[in-house]
Amino acid sequence: MRVGSFVLAAQFPGQGQGEALHRAVRSAQVSEEAGLDAVWLAEHHFVPYGTCPSAITLAALLLGRTHRIRVGTAVSVLPTVHPVALGEQTALLHVTSGGRFTLGVGRGGPWVDLEVFGAGLAAYERGFPESLDLLVRWLREPAVAASGERFSFREVPVVPRPSEALTDLPGPEVVVACTSPSSVRLAAERGLPMLLGMHVGDEEKAEMIGLWRRHARAAGRPGEEIAHAAHVSAGVCQIADTRTDAAETLLKAMPGWLKQGLDAHVTVDGRARAMRDPVAYTELLCGLHPVGTPRLCADRLAATSERTGISRFALLVEGSGDLAATEENVRRLGAEVLPHLR
Repeated sequence: MRVGSFVLAAQFPGQGQGEALHRAVRSAQVSEEAGLDAVWLAEHHFVPYGTCPSAITLAALLLGRTHRIRVGTAVSVLPTVHPVALGEQTALLHVTSGGRFTLGVGRGGPWVDLEVFGAGLAAYERGFPESLDLLVRWLREPAVAASGERFSFREVPVVPRPSEALTDLPGPEVVVACTSPSSVRLAAERGLPMLLGMHVGDEEKAEMIGLWRRHARAAGRPGEEIAHAAHVSAGVCQIADTRTDAAETLLKAMPGWLKQGLDAHVTVDGRARAMRDPVAYTELLCGLHPVGTPRLCADRLAATSERTGISRFALLVEGSGDLAATEENVRRLGAEVLPHLR
C-alpha cells in the first residue's frame, strides 16, 4: 500500500493566496520527510478552492526540492491545454527526476476556464478522448502526427523522448480521473489506472473498479496489466487523539473554505449547477475517510484497500487550514499510521 498527500493549495477564509501556496509547498516537503510515498497536486483556475493554476509547474518545483518522493498531478485539466505541450512537460519532468513524476489528467468541468483559454465547450463535451489519445501517443512513440477533429499536424519527433532516456522504464505513468461510467470505460480501454474522487465511498469505488476491469478485458488489455492496475483513491485524513477532536478540526475549518471556494466556480454557458451543503459535505468526508485516531485511520485505509483492491491513496491533509497543524498532521500520518500498514 502506498500513501500520499493530496495538496490543493486551498485558500481558507481570511488567508492570502501566497499563504495557501506556501502551505502547499511545505506540506509536500514534509510529506517526504515523514516517509509518505507521493504528493498529488491539484489544479484550479480563478477560484480560492485551490490557488495552484498549474499542477505540472508546481510539480517541477517540488521535484527539484525533494529527492525520493513521487510527485503527481491530480489533475492536469486536459481540455484547457494542448496535449503535446503537456506531453513535452511531462517527458521533461520524467527524465530529469529519474522517473518520479506521475501525470494525472482529467476532463475538468464546464467552467469559464474553457472561454479564457480558448478551448470552447466542445473541448469539454467531446474532445477529451482525442486529447488523451494524442497525449499518450506522445509519451509512448518516437514521432507523432495528428489528423483529428481538434488537432491536426504533420509528423514531428518527440523530444525529449521519455522512454528512450530511461531505458528501464516504459515511460511516464498516466492516470485518469474518473467520475462516470463513460470515463471509466475511456481509461479501461487504454489500460490507464483511475483516480477516484473523495466524494464517493468504498462501495461505489469497488463498482467502478469492477467496471474498469470488464471494459479492459473487453478491449483486449493484457491480464497482468488488468490485475496490477494501481488505481488511486482520493480522500481526507485528519489525525487526533480522539475521533471527535479530528472531526471537529475539519468541521471548524472546511465548510468556510468549501463555501467560498465552490461558490466561486462560474460555468462557461450559464448552466445551472447544484451546490453541496458545505457542512453536510464535510460530515460526509469525515465518515468516508481516515479521520480520527492513528489506529482508526490505519484501519480505515486497510478496510478501503481490502474492499476495493485499491493500493494507492491521495489524502487531503490541509483540512485544518493551518500550516503548523497541517505539518503535524502529515508527520503523524507518517509516524503513527504508516507503520500499521506496512
